[in-house]
Amino acid sequence: MNTFQIIIDVFLHLDKHLAYWVNILGPWSYALLFAVIFIETGAVILPFLPGDSLLFAAGAISAIPGSDLNHYALILLFWLAAILGDSCNFFLGRTVGLKLVQHPFLGRFIKASNLEEANDFFIKHGPLAIIFSRFLPIIRTLTPFVASVSGFSYKRFVILDIIAATLWTFIAVEAGYYFGSIPFIRDHFSLVIIGILVVTALPAIIAGLRSQMTRQKEKKMQK
Repeated sequence: MNTFQIIIDVFLHLDKHLAYWVNILGPWSYALLFAVIFIETGAVILPFLPGDSLLFAAGAISAIPGSDLNHYALILLFWLAAILGDSCNFFLGRTVGLKLVQHPFLGRFIKASNLEEANDFFIKHGPLAIIFSRFLPIIRTLTPFVASVSGFSYKRFVILDIIAATLWTFIAVEAGYYFGSIPFIRDHFSLVIIGILVVTALPAIIAGLRSQMTRQKEKKMQK
C-alpha cells in the first residue's frame, strides 16, 4: 500500500491499530496517545492527525476488560495534551507568526484555504471560536495560531482553552467508553469513525462554502 492508502486504513480501522499498539506498549501507550494529541494540536503543520476519532477509539478500548488503558486517566492525559499543545501552538504564532506559513517547505503542509477558514471562523465567533473550534478538525489546530497572530491575550486564550479541552476530552472519551462496548458499534467501528469524521468536518465545510460564496459575491459587486 502507498502512504495515502496506509493513512486511510489507519483512520478507518483506528480501533484495531490502536489495540495492536496498546498490546505491544502496555502502559507506555499513554505516552504515544499524549504525543499524537499534543502534536495534532501543537504542531501547526500537522492538522490532519486523528483527534476526535482517536479519543473515541481510546475510550472504547479502555472499556475492554483487562485493558491497559483507564478512561479516567485518558481524560486527564488528553486534557493535558490538548492544553499544552494549544499553548505551544499559540506561542509559535506569537514568536514565528506568518513566517511559518510562508516557509518554502513547512508552508506546504498548511493550505491557505484552511488558514483563511480558521481566520474567518475566529472573526465570526470571536473568543468563543476557541471553544467551538476544539470540536472541528483542522480548524482547531489553526485557531490558536490565528488567535495569537491577531494579538489575542494569552490569559483569555488559556481560560477558554481549558473549558474547550475539558468538554472535548470528557465527551469524546466517555462516548467511546460507554458506546464503544456496544456490539453493533464494535462490529461497525469503521462506519462510526466515518460518521465522526463527517459530523465534525461538516460545520467547517459549510463555513468554507459560505465564505467562498461571500467572496464571489464581493468580487461580482466590485466588477
